[in-house]
Amino acid sequence: MKKTSILIVDDEPDNFDVIEAFLSGQDYQLHYADSGSEAIASLNILQPDLILLDVMMPGTDGIELCRRIKAMPQWKSVPIVMVTALAGKQTLARCLDVGADDFISKPFNRLELIARIGSMLRIHDQYQQLNALNTELETLVQQKTAQLQALIFEDALTDLPTRYHLLQLLSKALECKTSNVAIAYLDCDQFKLVNGAFGYLVGNQLLQAIAARLKSLLRPGDVLARVGEDEFCFLLHNIPDEKILNFWIQEVLQAFDTTFEVDNYQIFMSVCIGVALSNNTYDQPETLLQAADTAMYKAKLRGKGCYQIFDHQMYVATLLRITLENDLQQALEHHEFVAYYQPIFSLVTNNLVGFEALVRWQHPQRGMLSAGEFIPCMEETGQVVRVGILVLRQACQQLQAWHQLGWSELTMSVNLSVRQFASSTLLTDIDQIIAETGINPACLKLEITESVIMQNAEAAIQLTEKLRSRQIQICIDDFGTGYSSLGYLHRFPIDILKIDRSFVSQIEPGNRHYQVVQTIITLSNQLGLTVVAEGIETQEQLQYLQELGSEFGQGYLFSRPIPAEMIEKIFLKDCDKRRFNVSFES
Repeated sequence: MKKTSILIVDDEPDNFDVIEAFLSGQDYQLHYADSGSEAIASLNILQPDLILLDVMMPGTDGIELCRRIKAMPQWKSVPIVMVTALAGKQTLARCLDVGADDFISKPFNRLELIARIGSMLRIHDQYQQLNALNTELETLVQQKTAQLQALIFEDALTDLPTRYHLLQLLSKALECKTSNVAIAYLDCDQFKLVNGAFGYLVGNQLLQAIAARLKSLLRPGDVLARVGEDEFCFLLHNIPDEKILNFWIQEVLQAFDTTFEVDNYQIFMSVCIGVALSNNTYDQPETLLQAADTAMYKAKLRGKGCYQIFDHQMYVATLLRITLENDLQQALEHHEFVAYYQPIFSLVTNNLVGFEALVRWQHPQRGMLSAGEFIPCMEETGQVVRVGILVLRQACQQLQAWHQLGWSELTMSVNLSVRQFASSTLLTDIDQIIAETGINPACLKLEITESVIMQNAEAAIQLTEKLRSRQIQICIDDFGTGYSSLGYLHRFPIDILKIDRSFVSQIEPGNRHYQVVQTIITLSNQLGLTVVAEGIETQEQLQYLQELGSEFGQGYLFSRPIPAEMIEKIFLKDCDKRRFNVSFES
């Protein structure tokens, strides 16, 4: 183990002898220099861990020598203890000003000398440890930075460029503007089924196999990147026209006609492709990539193995969709959604029996919008859950108000969307609204579609049983337009079937729609269910439904959906107007 090296710089050798005597028994290796020049010349040879430096020396004095040594980066950290017989404050201040770490006065005191040297060496050792730690940390940071850079630029699973890297390459290609470039955005169809059926290990192996197959389709100069879990992008250069592009797309799609052999499994996988061409009109790489992504989404809507090339109409539709989503978010914040009410009549007594609450949007620029113009967008974004609860609360508050005015037999039907029905807070929200409004739950009817049942029949049965245990009535809306629900109908805890308007609008004796309506009414009678026909618009339709035995109905023949104040003015003003012997269409 290397001994601690101490360099003593003093023009008087006797002082070195004194120091050497005082430090005998200490495990130090002492070196002597009688001048500043000799001291500087010996630094690299002796590699001192500490320097004892006399202040008063001929030629270069101790203060100037200290300044020079501390100015050298490799010796800056070595502690220097100034040795002086001059203990004045001015001298000490000059020593500290040039970088001295400590001082000791002549004549020496053995204990003080040992203590000061020991203290300085401990500080030096701590500094070296800290420096070593900093070096280690810096090395580690560099390694992690290199790893992070690799992750940013290269996908770890497939060794393909990442989305970030692709955008950089695309940016350079767009800057050149020497030839058209295109982005082909690929998404694997139902890839999650593979992970669910075989596990993520097989899923990852399949992704590697897909990447390898796609690499084989690369043309010279093109780039393939992985931009999502099961999403890949081609950066295509030198695209002369769409005819060549279409030929290349077909080649890619055909490459997936052959199954992938992964871990002894034969797995078929198809892709949808969205393509966007620069045509020297795109300046931002993100915009071109987004256009290809939008085209890919449109392709997926058409089914597996489809492709779509982005066009201007798609851009306009995308812009309108983004605008609609933004407006919907603001509509929630500004309370622009209101409930309209369509009367439901008994087709036997002609009396008003209740209402269906339907959401309307009081758009600040476009005016009053019906549900069909915004509900599909809200379904996709999930906003329909909040809006649905809002409408339910408004409808229950309004029904309770009408009950308190004396119309206590009226009922209220409210639609539940697919997302609402799947909401984990649905029962809690309904219980809270019933408690807040004080409504009689037996007067509340919740309408769900056949598609809700078919998504998860067992779960739907359990949930509707819980709703019925609260005395809430359950109605199947648009009945007859779905499929496979008849097998569950005898098990499903429902009270009402609503005949879809598509059958009512074309009902005539002897035709198919007439027979469907007749079958639904007969089936309902056998199961003890109530029937409501919706979309009644003519006296003939009303007459046919009455002949077939439909108990209740609603439609434009009686009234469009209207606000609560008009309901009170038209239908709840006196008893005579609670019958539909005249048309109340507004």
